[in-house]
Amino acid sequence: MDINKILKSDYLDIVFEGRNKAYGSYDLRRKYADRMKKSGLVIVALCIVGFSYNVFANRAKKANTAPPAPIEVKLAEPPPIDETKPPPPPPPSEPPPPVKPTVQFTPPEIKKDEEVKEDEKPAEQKDLKDAAAGLKTQEGDVNGIDPGIVDNPGTGTGIVEAAPAPEIFKVVEQMPEFPGGEAALYKYLADNVRYPERATNAGASGTVRVKFVVNEDGRISMVDVARPIGNGMDEEAKRVVQSMPPWKPGKNNGKPVKVYFQVPIKFVLQ
Repeated sequence: MDINKILKSDYLDIVFEGRNKAYGSYDLRRKYADRMKKSGLVIVALCIVGFSYNVFANRAKKANTAPPAPIEVKLAEPPPIDETKPPPPPPPSEPPPPVKPTVQFTPPEIKKDEEVKEDEKPAEQKDLKDAAAGLKTQEGDVNGIDPGIVDNPGTGTGIVEAAPAPEIFKVVEQMPEFPGGEAALYKYLADNVRYPERATNAGASGTVRVKFVVNEDGRISMVDVARPIGNGMDEEAKRVVQSMPPWKPGKNNGKPVKVYFQVPIKFVLQ
């Protein structure tokens, strides 16, 4: 086959050049594209028919299905109220816990022996073994609670609760101040701190932070070391803070309150 004929022929003519084209293989390959198109159209048509059948079948099923009949529920009528019957009594209240027996406690008062009456003698320790001190002597349950101090003397009713501990603040409107101010505080520390011999022998130095509470009257309490460094410097710093004079107390809303405070004490070996 010359070049011009090759350009005008398709690949089947080139493949079967010089061969028997009447044989079935040539015809099958030439009509393959047409057969594939026809097969695809048949498959699409079958899918459309199947989908349409399902849609119409479901619609017919819904149309033929009758809605369920409503169910009637009848509630039984409540029994008639008997107005002549009295209402039930309220539940009984729990009885108060049993109270220990008490022995009259007379506040100590200096008198001559002949002036002391029998009922004014203070209770002895043996009398308070299974009883509590009270305003009068009365019976009770040994395993009961301690009646404490009553708020209505002579009636034995009402226990006075302990007053809550005062709050200790960290920041207040007016912070505590050493007499003379901060400069006077550091001068006091410099004049009163004694370098520990143990720290001198060890050549140790550093800063000890001491925390404490300035009370409402300005006195120092609850002194402790917040950052110890050892070699006797912690104990010395704590001693000096405990020996400080009263401060000017901190205030909140114009009232003195307890306030936490910290002071750094620096030890420098000369």
